[in-house]
Amino acid sequence: MPIRLAMQAADFEPQFQSLLDGKLEASAAVGTAVAAIIADVRQRGDDAVVELTNRFDRAGVTTQTLRFTADEIDAGAARVTPEVTAALQFAHDRIRAHHQRQKPADDLYTDPFGVTLGTRWTPIDAVGMYVPGGLASYPSSVLMNAVPAKVAGVERIAMVVPTRNGQLSASVLAAAKIAGVTEIYRTGGAHAVAALAYGTTTIAPVDKIVGPGNAYVASAKRQVFGQVGIDMIAGPSEVLVIADSSANPAWVAADLIAQAEHGGGARSLLVTTEPALADAVAAEVERQLALLPAPAIARDAWDTLCAIITVASLDEAVALANRIASEHIELAIDDPQSLVARIRHAGAIFLGHHTPEAIGDYVGGSNHILPTARSARFASGLGVVDFMKRTSILGCDPGALAALADAAVALAEVEALDGHGRSVSIRLNR
Repeated sequence: MPIRLAMQAADFEPQFQSLLDGKLEASAAVGTAVAAIIADVRQRGDDAVVELTNRFDRAGVTTQTLRFTADEIDAGAARVTPEVTAALQFAHDRIRAHHQRQKPADDLYTDPFGVTLGTRWTPIDAVGMYVPGGLASYPSSVLMNAVPAKVAGVERIAMVVPTRNGQLSASVLAAAKIAGVTEIYRTGGAHAVAALAYGTTTIAPVDKIVGPGNAYVASAKRQVFGQVGIDMIAGPSEVLVIADSSANPAWVAADLIAQAEHGGGARSLLVTTEPALADAVAAEVERQLALLPAPAIARDAWDTLCAIITVASLDEAVALANRIASEHIELAIDDPQSLVARIRHAGAIFLGHHTPEAIGDYVGGSNHILPTARSARFASGLGVVDFMKRTSILGCDPGALAALADAAVALAEVEALDGHGRSVSIRLNR
């Protein structure tokens, strides 16, 4: 059974804090193992990548077969049913349409002092895209990573994906083809991240690495940051459902299960104003878990990491939501817009009874690569600007420089940087 908390209980605060602190972190042993893998790839290049790929994934690759050929991508995509191909294309088009609205515009203006100021946006040259391939197949992750990169104008996207026992879902290749990704490698894990960051003979280095993965992938991204950029350190998936008396307990239960079945530390939380709804949802989760063909993963998460919290009002629910800063927040109430502006910390917000989080995973149009483990307090989900750089533009003519010079020289003197001040005054014969 999940944890049950009531905000009115005397021991709520320590119990709630324990819940917040209970997200699993990668062990020190993981970081040590990853550091050794990165060092090995930096030293031995392709040989290390091939050896580690075959050891961990039993992939049977060689240096020559590490990269998918164009014919292999086409053949894989051709194995996908027309229905799935159409669904992927539908999702791609919706994701692209939404992300095109995120693309920032250049700006150049002259201020009242005659100074030219502006901002120019340019795409990153090369991006490495990590697509999970362990327990399941995730063609949706291909689209969520590749589409905003393409909208931003990234010229080179190098995709790495584990091929366990040499196998890869054809739908992943179909998604890559639809998104226009042609550089795909049969490798995953920390060694794939290292190859993208530092380069090998076969895999040229990139400038930024994006995409979710397991604890080893997350640790590798953390360790190569600085050599390359990264999008975020993604942890286990999570959802918070805020529900009142208008919520359907069967629908809420289905959404909690949907998140729990990710496994790997996934967490589902329900915050409700109605004790009766809390009981009904708990019972409904039990009923629906019994209907799953493979309930073990969701069952384990539900019994160990999930929680149901009762509160006295939606105001209290919002306050808890801002402390939790969940990756996903569902507002299972009749007037979700009444709460949206008050929720400050969330990766994504899903409005009303007919917007299950799973729609955002696939075809809603928004990105499903989102901040986890309370990082929504300071981070955002993946978007077009993550694949672009902002360059400042500044220009002065003689008159504009004269208007700014006295203040600039004064500040240089305060900081005891006489050369700074002289570089300004020398242009004005002072």
